[in-house]
Amino acid sequence: MNPTPSEITLDQKNNVLVISWADGKTCRYPVSKLRMACPCAECRGGHENMGKRGDPDNLLELQPPRAYQIEQLELVGNYALQPIWDDGHDSGIYTWEYLYRLCPKEAHDA
Repeated sequence: MNPTPSEITLDQKNNVLVISWADGKTCRYPVSKLRMACPCAECRGGHENMGKRGDPDNLLELQPPRAYQIEQLELVGNYALQPIWDDGHDSGIYTWEYLYRLCPKEAHDA
């Protein structure tokens, strides 16, 4: 699988990242829950624990301890997004494949 986004919108009013995918699927990611699903080694408990903290398909079901905001959203090459969070965290790189797998269940196909 090689998902490709066709449009990326950060809706700061509703605190949602919206990604429309080339296959017609549209995903609305709650920003605070996306922060809790950060894939970096620091958030996952170090390299030795990567992949051991839950199935990536269920990470958006985690309840964040507070509301988070994305201050800036940067493209990483043509394969990922890197959010800069309001808590100063900026090391998580969310690949297209990871984001596609995290798509909330209420996503709809066009």
